Amino acid sequence: MHDDDSPAARWEQRTEIPLFLASLIFMAAYATRVLAVNLPSFWQNLCGFTLLAVWLLGFADYAVRWRLSGQGLRFVPTHVLHTVVVILPLLRPLRIVPLYDVIQRRRGQPRLSLYARVIAYAGLSTVLLGFSGALAVYQQERGAPGANMRTFGDAVWWAAETLSTVGYGDITPVTFLGRVIAIGMMAGGLALLGAVTGSFSSWVMQTFTREGDEPRPPGNTPGA
Repeated sequence: MHDDDSPAARWEQRTEIPLFLASLIFMAAYATRVLAVNLPSFWQNLCGFTLLAVWLLGFADYAVRWRLSGQGLRFVPTHVLHTVVVILPLLRPLRIVPLYDVIQRRRGQPRLSLYARVIAYAGLSTVLLGFSGALAVYQQERGAPGANMRTFGDAVWWAAETLSTVGYGDITPVTFLGRVIAIGMMAGGLALLGAVTGSFSSWVMQTFTREGDEPRPPGNTPGA
């Protein structure tokens, strides 16, 4: 965590919302290139330029954060989310995680409890990861020899199966890159599922423990 008056904290508060909006533009441009098969070349090129521009913007932001942190190489393992979204631009909408904290600091409002934040973040991250993964796999699988993922709807269904760890096996990627993406989504699905179930279990245990420790009113003790 940065001090509120540090250059790194000020940079984060000024750039987090614009970068999140840029990440949504990146997602829209990529989805357009993948799903709009008959898109005129002008719009295809415009989407490609948008993807490149947002990607470079992300690298520039990462470099500035690295410089302002003063941590050197330690910045990479201590800022895993920023590192991941720079390497994998499709995951840029996951900036919603630090975005909430930035907004709360600006407004001075009380934050949600830790458990509620983890569940909300994990739920939104699952939707974003599923949509991104469906787009990426569909781009690799459509038209590939032996592929049974013929429509984007098939890709969405496959993503839901994968992230929920159900895995019916009715639709499977056959290309190398498709399977690499599938491995990443399996790992992400397990991590998100573990975060939600672990946080919910901890919240339930804390609630029951707190209720059990509350003093009983006179006359309601067992055996009275």
